[in-house]
Amino acid sequence: MNNQEIVSKLWNLCNVLRDDGITYHQYVTELTYILFLKMMKETDKENNITDSIVKKKKDKVLEIDTYSWDTLVKKQGLELKRYYNTILGEFGENCIGRIRDIYSGARSNIDEPKNLEKIIKAIDELDWYSAKEEGLGNLYEGLLEKNANEKKSGAGQYFTPRVLIDVMVKLIDPKAGELCNDPACGTFGFMIAADKYIKENTDDLFALNPDEVEFQRKKAFTGCELVHDTHRLALMNAMLHDIEGEIILGDTLSNVGKSMKKLDVVLTNPPFGTKKGGERATRDDLIYISSNKQLNFLQHIYRSLKDNNKARAAVVLPDNVLFADGDGANIRADLMDKCNLHTILRLPTGIFYAQGVKTNVLFFTRGNTEKNNTKEVWIYDMRTNMPSFGKTNPLKESHFEYFIKAYKAEDRTKIEDERFSVFTREQIKEKNDSLDLGLIRDDSVLDYEDLQDPIESGEEIAAQLEEAMDLIMSVVKDLKNLGGDK
Repeated sequence: MNNQEIVSKLWNLCNVLRDDGITYHQYVTELTYILFLKMMKETDKENNITDSIVKKKKDKVLEIDTYSWDTLVKKQGLELKRYYNTILGEFGENCIGRIRDIYSGARSNIDEPKNLEKIIKAIDELDWYSAKEEGLGNLYEGLLEKNANEKKSGAGQYFTPRVLIDVMVKLIDPKAGELCNDPACGTFGFMIAADKYIKENTDDLFALNPDEVEFQRKKAFTGCELVHDTHRLALMNAMLHDIEGEIILGDTLSNVGKSMKKLDVVLTNPPFGTKKGGERATRDDLIYISSNKQLNFLQHIYRSLKDNNKARAAVVLPDNVLFADGDGANIRADLMDKCNLHTILRLPTGIFYAQGVKTNVLFFTRGNTEKNNTKEVWIYDMRTNMPSFGKTNPLKESHFEYFIKAYKAEDRTKIEDERFSVFTREQIKEKNDSLDLGLIRDDSVLDYEDLQDPIESGEEIAAQLEEAMDLIMSVVKDLKNLGGDK
């Protein structure tokens, strides 16, 4: 049994919990509690839990003298439910380190003891030897992706498509020894991909000295997440990938975010929309404060980078960041002064949980001066005349082939691609620093094979209609967001 099959079995267990009224996202959180216990046994780390409790409580009496997965599996009915709830409380209050963080504020949403028993036994009977061979971290990421792909779960807002993450990481090219951060880290996908990329592209990992190895494990990858349950999933994900960097539970747009500075790499997909009730960010160190969250995040990101001509970022942002006036124009001008905004990728629609959301990736490098770092901006249109993406037609790495070629070209002027265009800083200033540029206005690009694919079934037609409705709702939302900035 491979990890994909195990993920399917784990996901199908959610049917057991329907009668308990548990949502998809609650289910993943509940699975996280139980999977952690099982994975501690499979990796021979159960003693770490007991040691952690003993170090914290010292002279106090424990509600449970010892903990083990085998004890949990043997219990039934109300006794099992009591023991399980005691574990959650003990770990959240009386452990130290990551164990406490993962279980902080933990409570079970499972009311029926038989359902709890069924889930625990089903997890116990899975093929854990195969899971360990493929990597427990990969298994957990598969579960998070499954959750994100379920529209009813609402978790897509925390999950960037894996192929887009990988392309962004590849082009930013993080190195061993660099400080990498995601200020809106969700389930920590960007940082895990960066860690994997560095391991695969460092010529000789074994040549790193002990201090360098410890830096990679404990300091290289950090993040911040506002939502408690999502923060818990990020901690679990990081732990299963042997990453111990700090993941803050808090709001980057509050003064908590001020601690994230002098970074080498930022990779992120910050939340879209406005603060509730038009409320503005509470940071006291940002010059231009807007009720538009993504404008505030953009300002935070370029200010958090080292001013050394090397620190760099790739950020997913919605279209309104490119053209919002007032503070939006001021922030874009400040970005282009402090950084070399060398590339913008206009992404196709349909790749996020809200199908019609129009997004872009901004790639920029922090300069070592405060002015005139952007001379020109290259924009790649991967949106116009592209196929409609969604469940029936997922985004693939092959769709980025021409963009990657253009991005990496030593001389971009020699790239013959109608989708790739350049605008000087002077041209951009003439348009009130608007970056809503570079989109092809006609149907002259027709050489993408996917455009020729016929719609083969009623299911695909339904998907197209659904995506069209999502697009309409997105336009309405964008208009509301624009209104919130004025």
